[in-house]
Amino acid sequence: MASIHRRPASKFWHAFFRDSEGRLIDKSTRLKDRKQAQRVADTLEMAAQRKKSAQHVRVAFAQIFQDTYQETMSIATSRSYADQWLETKKPETARATLQSYSITISAFLDFLGSKADRDLSEVARADLIAFRNSLAGKLSSTSINRYISVLRMLFKTARRDGYVLENPVEFVELVKNDRNKGRRAFTIPEIKAVLAIADPEWQSLIKFGLYTGQRLGDLASLTWANIDLEHQEIHLRTRKTGKNLRIPLSDALHTHILKLPLSNDHDAPLHPRSFEILERQGRSAILSNQFTDLLGKAGLRTKRNHQSQGIGRNAKRAESCLSFHSLRHTAVSILKDAGIPQAAVQELIGHQSASMSQLYTHVGRESLLKAASSLPKI
Repeated sequence: MASIHRRPASKFWHAFFRDSEGRLIDKSTRLKDRKQAQRVADTLEMAAQRKKSAQHVRVAFAQIFQDTYQETMSIATSRSYADQWLETKKPETARATLQSYSITISAFLDFLGSKADRDLSEVARADLIAFRNSLAGKLSSTSINRYISVLRMLFKTARRDGYVLENPVEFVELVKNDRNKGRRAFTIPEIKAVLAIADPEWQSLIKFGLYTGQRLGDLASLTWANIDLEHQEIHLRTRKTGKNLRIPLSDALHTHILKLPLSNDHDAPLHPRSFEILERQGRSAILSNQFTDLLGKAGLRTKRNHQSQGIGRNAKRAESCLSFHSLRHTAVSILKDAGIPQAAVQELIGHQSASMSQLYTHVGRESLLKAASSLPKI
């Protein structure tokens, strides 16, 4: 049976009890009243030894809380708390990330069914495992693990706020990564093949992708304010990492930019159609799909018919060794083959690496310009 003791230097009673494996636990009750402290100790022991369900323990704590403070313990349904959590994330999260969170939450609530409108504390580890397993065959391992990570964040916050006693996702294992490890860089002939069937805007995005190594979303969001022709640089802040980059323009990219329709409006986008899609959607998924279609037309990926297969939006996406991100791999491969130091490659492309930052503290503009100039003209 749980016992309580008060240390000489403490004004609160401490609970002493053993868990299900017999380990002795010492935990402060944060209470001065002996009777209430004993109730808390007994309840903590029940939870530690799993003699009662999490819901039963929560109800017991709620009653103790009400008797002690004359206040009602925080209670919310899974649906209402999820809505509340998403609302708090709005000012601190990028729009695309928030949309990803929302998709995850919506899928999980749909899976819970009527249980979504019951107390959040009723969600058990078994529910999360069943949800994870239900996604197998529909989503890639990367997407499934992202869903689990989002739910871990939600329940971690719920535990902090007192809505649940434990995080039911904490010990839900991630699924084995099934991503195609054969993802590779483009060859120059392959890039030329895609350029040959692309329209002018996509031709420009592809060249920017090769000569800067930047992600599609960052390139689609470029405006003339990001281009410094006087110093032959691109200034941008990456959407994913928030890193500020100053990328020297290679001769080939500088020549290409001079051929673009110039604008006196610094806020005018370099790639208007893609910019509008990104602004409207908040993420680059549609643009990625368009590039996939280009690869299909160039014979580098299986063509998609875009007709419904009757499997919904959660259908597993086909993996491929080529995507727009492959241009980033291409730039890195070419630079390394040209003997460009790793630090210069990392700084030019914008990779983040704690180990590299310990070895290098600064990469000069001359090194970056040499790196940019090592990329071939296409």
